[in-house]
Amino acid sequence: MSAFTADDLIACYRRGVFPMADSREDPHLYLVEPERRGVIPLECFHVAKRLARTVRADRFEVRIDTAFAAVVESCAAPRDPHGDTWINPAIEALYGELFARGEAHSVEAWREGRLVGGLYGVSVGAAFFGESMFSTERDASKVALVHLAARLRAGGFRLLDAQFMTEHLAQFGAEEISRLEYRRRLADAVEAEADFYALGPAAAGAAVLQAISHTS
Repeated sequence: MSAFTADDLIACYRRGVFPMADSREDPHLYLVEPERRGVIPLECFHVAKRLARTVRADRFEVRIDTAFAAVVESCAAPRDPHGDTWINPAIEALYGELFARGEAHSVEAWREGRLVGGLYGVSVGAAFFGESMFSTERDASKVALVHLAARLRAGGFRLLDAQFMTEHLAQFGAEEISRLEYRRRLADAVEAEADFYALGPAAAGAAVLQAISHTS
């Protein structure tokens, strides 16, 4: 996989597969296409009341694309002393190249000048492929995800791919669909147009919740 390029990576996303590594130290990549895919429907993205209050209060300063490499590096850090990560240096380099080309983005939660949470992913047409998120303060990554969803809705995106279904994502309305259904939604989304910057470089929490228009 040493000749695997950023163009190859975009082609993979277009056909529904994404790369991973066995560990941080493993220099190789392998491609994954789950039989069951986790997606978050943007039209019914769910924000719980407590989290909505946090978003509305602008507890975190949310920035877009100002610290992409730092977000990826933080996502690559093991969650515990005995843990590992699927993000190796080759993956970091590939996504760094996509970011330089405007095809990858980060949503960052800052507090008192420190990066305390965020996420990153890849944008192809009207599809956004969420890759990873991290948080060092309570709700930081959740707030980043809410801001991402609002941005995608405002920009006309049709698909938010979460890769795998998790209990954490279920609270936002994530669902698990078949590979066939995912491919159908993917084909529709990647050929459409969308604008990741429709909300501008930043947006206040109240505007973000208004863009989502689905809280409970």
